[in-house]
Amino acid sequence: MSRTTARIWPSALAVLLALAGCAAKPVPPDWQRSAHDAAERATQAYLKGDDRVARQEWRNARAEVARTGSPALLARLELMRCAAEVASLDGDGCPAFEALRADAEAPERAYAAYLAGRASAADRTLLPPAQRSAATDPAAIAAIQDPLARLVAAGAALQAGRATPEVLVSATDTASAQGWSRPLLAWLQARAQRARVLGDEALAQALERRIALVRSHGKPPAGTAPQS
Repeated sequence: MSRTTARIWPSALAVLLALAGCAAKPVPPDWQRSAHDAAERATQAYLKGDDRVARQEWRNARAEVARTGSPALLARLELMRCAAEVASLDGDGCPAFEALRADAEAPERAYAAYLAGRASAADRTLLPPAQRSAATDPAAIAAIQDPLARLVAAGAALQAGRATPEVLVSATDTASAQGWSRPLLAWLQARAQRARVLGDEALAQALERRIALVRSHGKPPAGTAPQS
């Protein structure tokens, strides 16, 4: 089983973990393994800022899932992509999921609300425990052990207007430790913007130097992070 897919996909929504055939059961069909592997490659490429590979691998993953004729499965796959975008402060409301919402199951709809930063009390009951805690308490985000899940929770908190300075620092450190240039740039930019709003020009300039370093050696995506 791939660890990256496990990071981005909470256990209560473990569609692609099933696709990976993690349990000691009959070997899964080819489409399941192919979809899982393509989603894994897409996620890694996206986090590293390689848009060309990410787009192609997401197309491959969607094509494999579409072979089942199940919009519910495709909705779950689209949530994986949306989660990576939220972790990178790059989400646009997840329109691909919204187009499939009518066929999505309740846990997926709850997770979509969580990603958008508007999970209701009823939605939170359908989330896995770590995400359930993070949806109400920003301090709980740092306790999420998996790096990508931690970044997703931080992004959801920012969407909801609940991200504390500690959340931004934790997200930056998480992306930095993993070498994920896309989310690292986004979180550094968000922190620099906040520092300037607070009048801390020294911190803002230090963060800008880090941004310049990442841009000079990585594959930075276009655009800037949203205002925090």
